[in-house]
Amino acid sequence: MKRKKKVTRYASRITHHNYYYSAFLNLKGKKVIVIGGGKVAERKILALLKAGADITVISLEITKRIEKEKLKGRIKHITRQYRKGDSKKAFLIIGATDSQEINKKVSQDAPCLVNVVDSPSLCNFIVPSVIKRGPLIIAISTSGISPALSKSIRRELEKLYSPEFAEYLKYLEKIRERAMKEIPDKKKRTKFLKSIASEEIIKLLRKDGFKEVKKILL
Repeated sequence: MKRKKKVTRYASRITHHNYYYSAFLNLKGKKVIVIGGGKVAERKILALLKAGADITVISLEITKRIEKEKLKGRIKHITRQYRKGDSKKAFLIIGATDSQEINKKVSQDAPCLVNVVDSPSLCNFIVPSVIKRGPLIIAISTSGISPALSKSIRRELEKLYSPEFAEYLKYLEKIRERAMKEIPDKKKRTKFLKSIASEEIIKLLRKDGFKEVKKILL
Protein backbone atom coordinates (compact mmCIF):
# COMPACT_ATOMS: atom_id res chain seq x y z
CA MET A 1 0.00 0.00 0.00
CA LYS A 2 2.82 2.39 0.87
CA ARG A 3 4.49 1.78 -2.49
CA LYS A 4 1.23 2.59 -4.33
CA LYS A 5 0.94 5.91 -2.50
CA LYS A 6 4.50 6.85 -3.43
CA VAL A 7 3.93 6.00 -7.11
CA THR A 8 0.70 8.03 -7.13
CA ARG A 9 2.40 11.08 -5.60
CA TYR A 10 5.26 10.83 -8.12
CA ALA A 11 2.83 10.49 -11.05
CA SER A 12 0.94 13.59 -9.93
CA ARG A 13 4.17 15.59 -9.96
CA ILE A 14 4.92 14.48 -13.54
CA THR A 15 1.62 15.85 -14.83
CA HIS A 16 2.60 19.35 -13.69
CA HIS A 17 5.28 19.62 -16.38
CA ASN A 18 4.40 21.53 -19.54
CA TYR A 19 2.93 19.60 -22.42
CA TYR A 20 4.50 20.92 -25.61
CA TYR A 21 2.75 20.87 -28.95
CA SER A 22 5.30 19.47 -31.40
CA ALA A 23 5.78 21.42 -34.63
CA PHE A 24 8.37 22.17 -37.31
CA LEU A 25 8.46 25.87 -38.23
CA ASN A 26 8.90 27.24 -41.74
CA LEU A 27 11.08 30.31 -41.07
CA LYS A 28 11.92 31.11 -44.69
CA GLY A 29 11.79 34.91 -45.01
CA LYS A 30 10.39 35.30 -41.48
CA LYS A 31 11.79 38.07 -39.28
CA VAL A 32 13.82 36.62 -36.41
CA ILE A 33 15.56 38.71 -33.73
CA VAL A 34 18.52 37.33 -31.80
CA ILE A 35 19.50 39.21 -28.66
CA GLY A 36 23.15 38.51 -27.90
CA GLY A 37 26.29 37.98 -29.95
CA GLY A 38 28.32 35.33 -28.14
CA LYS A 39 28.98 31.67 -28.91
CA VAL A 40 25.49 30.55 -27.88
CA ALA A 41 23.90 33.19 -30.11
CA GLU A 42 26.25 32.11 -32.90
CA ARG A 43 24.98 28.51 -32.77
CA LYS A 44 21.39 29.73 -32.89
CA ILE A 45 22.13 32.07 -35.81
CA LEU A 46 23.82 29.39 -37.91
CA ALA A 47 20.80 27.09 -37.47
CA LEU A 48 18.42 29.94 -38.33
CA LEU A 49 20.41 30.74 -41.48
CA LYS A 50 19.93 27.15 -42.66
CA ALA A 51 16.20 27.63 -42.16
CA GLY A 52 16.24 30.74 -44.38
CA ALA A 53 15.22 33.22 -41.67
CA ASP A 54 15.58 37.00 -42.01
CA ILE A 55 17.88 37.55 -39.03
CA THR A 56 18.64 40.70 -37.06
CA VAL A 57 21.20 40.48 -34.24
CA ILE A 58 21.07 43.03 -31.44
CA SER A 59 24.27 43.09 -29.39
CA LEU A 60 27.14 45.42 -28.50
CA GLU A 61 29.63 42.71 -29.46
CA ILE A 62 29.51 39.76 -31.85
CA THR A 63 31.76 36.76 -32.52
CA LYS A 64 34.07 36.59 -35.55
CA ARG A 65 31.77 34.05 -37.20
CA ILE A 66 28.72 36.30 -36.75
CA GLU A 67 30.77 39.21 -38.12
CA LYS A 68 31.65 37.08 -41.13
CA GLU A 69 27.95 36.38 -41.83
CA LYS A 70 27.24 40.08 -41.39
CA LEU A 71 29.88 41.03 -43.99
CA LYS A 72 28.33 38.51 -46.40
CA GLY A 73 25.03 40.35 -45.97
CA ARG A 74 23.32 37.28 -44.54
CA ILE A 75 22.36 38.95 -41.26
CA LYS A 76 21.69 42.47 -40.00
CA HIS A 77 23.45 43.74 -36.88
CA ILE A 78 22.35 46.53 -34.54
CA THR A 79 25.21 47.55 -32.23
CA ARG A 80 23.44 48.25 -28.96
CA GLN A 81 21.72 46.53 -26.05
CA TYR A 82 18.17 45.24 -26.12
CA ARG A 83 15.34 47.77 -25.91
CA LYS A 84 11.66 47.27 -25.22
CA GLY A 85 9.83 47.09 -28.54
CA ASP A 86 12.64 45.33 -30.42
CA SER A 87 10.41 42.28 -30.83
CA LYS A 88 7.41 44.27 -32.06
CA LYS A 89 7.51 43.07 -35.70
CA ALA A 90 9.32 39.79 -35.13
CA PHE A 91 7.90 36.37 -35.90
CA LEU A 92 10.35 34.86 -33.40
CA ILE A 93 12.84 36.24 -30.89
CA ILE A 94 15.71 34.50 -29.10
CA GLY A 95 17.30 35.70 -25.87
CA ALA A 96 20.90 34.51 -25.84
CA THR A 97 22.74 36.97 -23.59
CA ASP A 98 24.71 36.20 -20.43
CA SER A 99 22.41 38.54 -18.48
CA GLN A 100 19.41 36.86 -16.86
CA GLU A 101 17.84 40.29 -16.35
CA ILE A 102 17.95 41.12 -20.08
CA ASN A 103 16.77 37.64 -21.04
CA LYS A 104 13.82 38.01 -18.67
CA LYS A 105 12.88 41.37 -20.26
CA VAL A 106 13.07 39.79 -23.72
CA SER A 107 10.64 37.10 -22.56
CA GLN A 108 8.23 39.51 -20.88
CA ASP A 109 8.12 41.93 -23.83
CA ALA A 110 7.74 39.36 -26.62
CA PRO A 111 4.34 39.34 -28.40
CA CYS A 112 5.58 36.45 -30.55
CA LEU A 113 7.39 33.13 -30.32
CA VAL A 114 10.19 33.51 -27.77
CA ASN A 115 13.02 31.24 -26.70
CA VAL A 116 15.45 32.11 -23.93
CA VAL A 117 18.50 29.84 -23.90
CA ASP A 118 18.66 27.47 -20.90
CA SER A 119 15.54 29.00 -19.30
CA PRO A 120 12.44 26.94 -20.23
CA SER A 121 10.27 28.96 -17.83
CA LEU A 122 10.94 32.10 -19.94
CA CYS A 123 10.06 30.40 -23.23
CA ASN A 124 6.78 29.74 -25.00
CA PHE A 125 8.60 27.12 -27.10
CA ILE A 126 11.76 25.09 -26.60
CA VAL A 127 14.30 23.91 -29.16
CA PRO A 128 14.71 20.11 -29.23
CA SER A 129 17.87 18.11 -29.77
CA VAL A 130 17.87 17.34 -33.50
CA ILE A 131 19.21 14.72 -35.90
CA LYS A 132 19.31 15.74 -39.57
CA ARG A 133 19.77 13.27 -42.36
CA GLY A 134 18.95 15.32 -45.43
CA PRO A 135 15.15 15.72 -45.53
CA LEU A 136 14.83 13.42 -42.49
CA ILE A 137 14.63 15.40 -39.25
CA ILE A 138 14.23 13.67 -35.90
CA ALA A 139 13.56 15.92 -32.90
CA ILE A 140 14.05 14.74 -29.30
CA SER A 141 12.77 16.58 -26.26
CA THR A 142 12.41 15.87 -22.55
CA SER A 143 10.09 18.89 -22.18
CA GLY A 144 12.95 20.91 -20.72
CA ILE A 145 13.53 18.48 -17.84
CA SER A 146 16.90 17.12 -19.01
CA PRO A 147 18.60 18.51 -22.14
CA ALA A 148 21.52 16.18 -21.30
CA LEU A 149 19.28 13.12 -21.69
CA SER A 150 17.97 14.50 -25.00
CA LYS A 151 21.54 14.69 -26.26
CA SER A 152 22.31 11.14 -25.11
CA ILE A 153 19.23 9.82 -26.91
CA ARG A 154 20.21 11.83 -29.99
CA ARG A 155 23.67 10.22 -30.06
CA GLU A 156 22.04 6.79 -29.80
CA LEU A 157 19.63 7.53 -32.66
CA GLU A 158 22.45 8.96 -34.81
CA LYS A 159 23.94 5.46 -34.89
CA LEU A 160 20.60 3.98 -35.99
CA TYR A 161 19.95 6.57 -38.70
CA SER A 162 23.14 6.93 -40.72
CA PRO A 163 23.70 9.32 -43.69
CA GLU A 164 22.45 6.43 -45.88
CA PHE A 165 18.92 7.54 -44.94
CA ALA A 166 19.51 10.97 -46.51
CA GLU A 167 20.48 9.33 -49.83
CA TYR A 168 17.52 6.97 -49.68
CA LEU A 169 15.03 9.78 -49.01
CA LYS A 170 16.28 11.75 -52.01
CA TYR A 171 15.86 8.63 -54.11
CA LEU A 172 12.37 8.02 -52.66
CA GLU A 173 11.33 11.50 -53.73
CA LYS A 174 12.05 10.61 -57.37
CA ILE A 175 10.41 7.19 -57.05
CA ARG A 176 7.28 8.73 -55.54
CA GLU A 177 7.02 11.24 -58.40
CA ARG A 178 7.23 8.38 -60.92
CA ALA A 179 4.70 6.31 -59.00
CA MET A 180 2.19 9.18 -58.98
CA LYS A 181 2.42 9.35 -62.79
CA GLU A 182 2.86 5.69 -63.70
CA ILE A 183 0.57 3.85 -61.25
CA PRO A 184 -2.96 5.19 -61.84
CA ASP A 185 -4.65 2.68 -59.52
CA LYS A 186 -4.73 4.34 -56.09
CA LYS A 187 -4.72 1.09 -54.08
CA LYS A 188 -1.78 -0.36 -56.01
CA ARG A 189 0.10 2.95 -55.73
CA THR A 190 -0.47 3.13 -51.96
CA LYS A 191 0.66 -0.49 -51.55
CA PHE A 192 3.83 0.20 -53.57
CA LEU A 193 4.69 3.38 -51.65
CA LYS A 194 4.23 1.58 -48.33
CA SER A 195 6.45 -1.28 -49.49
CA ILE A 196 9.40 1.02 -50.26
CA ALA A 197 9.08 2.63 -46.81
CA SER A 198 8.59 -0.58 -44.83
CA GLU A 199 10.44 -1.81 -41.75
CA GLU A 200 12.08 -4.45 -43.94
CA ILE A 201 13.56 -1.74 -46.15
CA ILE A 202 14.83 0.14 -43.09
CA LYS A 203 16.55 -3.03 -41.84
CA LEU A 204 18.13 -3.62 -45.25
CA LEU A 205 19.27 -0.01 -45.40
CA ARG A 206 21.04 -0.36 -42.05
CA LYS A 207 22.52 -3.74 -42.91
CA ASP A 208 23.53 -3.40 -46.58
CA GLY A 209 23.44 0.33 -47.32
CA PHE A 210 21.69 2.50 -49.89
CA LYS A 211 23.35 1.05 -53.02
CA GLU A 212 22.19 -2.48 -52.24
CA VAL A 213 18.66 -1.37 -51.42
CA LYS A 214 18.52 0.60 -54.66
CA LYS A 215 19.45 -2.56 -56.61
CA ILE A 216 16.63 -4.48 -54.93
CA LEU A 217 14.10 -1.76 -55.74
CA LEU A 218 15.20 -1.55 -59.36
